[in-house]
Amino acid sequence: MGNLIKVLTRDIDHNAAHFFLDFENAQPTESEKEVYNQVNVVLKDAEGILEDLQSYRGAGHEIREAIQHPADDKLQEKAWGAVVPLVGKLKKFYEFSQRLEAALRGLLGALTSTPYSPTQHLEREQALAKQFAEILHFTLRFDELKMTNPAIQNDFSYYRRTLSRMRINNVPAEGENEVNNELANRMSLFYAEATPMLKTLSDATTKFVSENKNLPIENTTDCLSTMASVCRVMLETPEYRSRFTNEETVSFCLRVMVGVIILYDHVHPVGAFAKTSKIDMKGCIKVLKDQPPNSVEGLLNALRYTTKHLNDETTSKQIKSMLQ
Repeated sequence: MGNLIKVLTRDIDHNAAHFFLDFENAQPTESEKEVYNQVNVVLKDAEGILEDLQSYRGAGHEIREAIQHPADDKLQEKAWGAVVPLVGKLKKFYEFSQRLEAALRGLLGALTSTPYSPTQHLEREQALAKQFAEILHFTLRFDELKMTNPAIQNDFSYYRRTLSRMRINNVPAEGENEVNNELANRMSLFYAEATPMLKTLSDATTKFVSENKNLPIENTTDCLSTMASVCRVMLETPEYRSRFTNEETVSFCLRVMVGVIILYDHVHPVGAFAKTSKIDMKGCIKVLKDQPPNSVEGLLNALRYTTKHLNDETTSKQIKSMLQ
């Protein structure tokens, strides 16, 4: 546990081979391998999902043409032909969120189980902590891309309206087998969220706590608050920051810090912003504000709009004004 204590107390040991939460090089030990391998199967697809989302252009032009010329069958067919494969992509993203939820629950189970404390788990199981961080990093990147792409909801709304009309007119609909009505309803709820992946993870974490009644809630919240603290200290301490060999590690740490704060705020009864919170919110917000503004606006917005307790009366005026 030495490395963790060093980070949390800022007792820098220049001779240490690595420091706590080695996001760059952590490798699974024998005891971690089973959970690690299960999660790894999911994470291997994460980059491809982000690339697909980044290149998602939508069928806005075809949809507009079809709506403006409702009697033109060719334009209707063209719009439908453009939308169906896009809905296939949206289905893939949604199904990936379900796989990610299962992976997160597996990691929470491993990182909160007795007899070890959450701090001991994070120290002993660096590779699982890294995977947890990778899930959060993916989640915030996915939601940032989704929030800036209105085509997603427009395409899906058009698909559902057209499908409904085809059913009424008894027209066979190619693509209906792809997304049936029940799945379309679930996808609709998913994409209606501003940050759908984050909502999936916070719901999964809340469900994990409620289903594991024999496990103290502190096991989960302490795991989250410890990760937030370690990310903050690594980012604000030049001696640690200088050890990052990849410049991407800074933005990775920032996203992870914000992700665990949001999960903590959803799971903890009084949230992350109360005086009794184990997360130094002022310190975390300061770390974010010390970065180049364009690089963290999405993360500050995530704290403003996707947390549960920011606007509670128990949140200090200083924290509220820092996030204004």
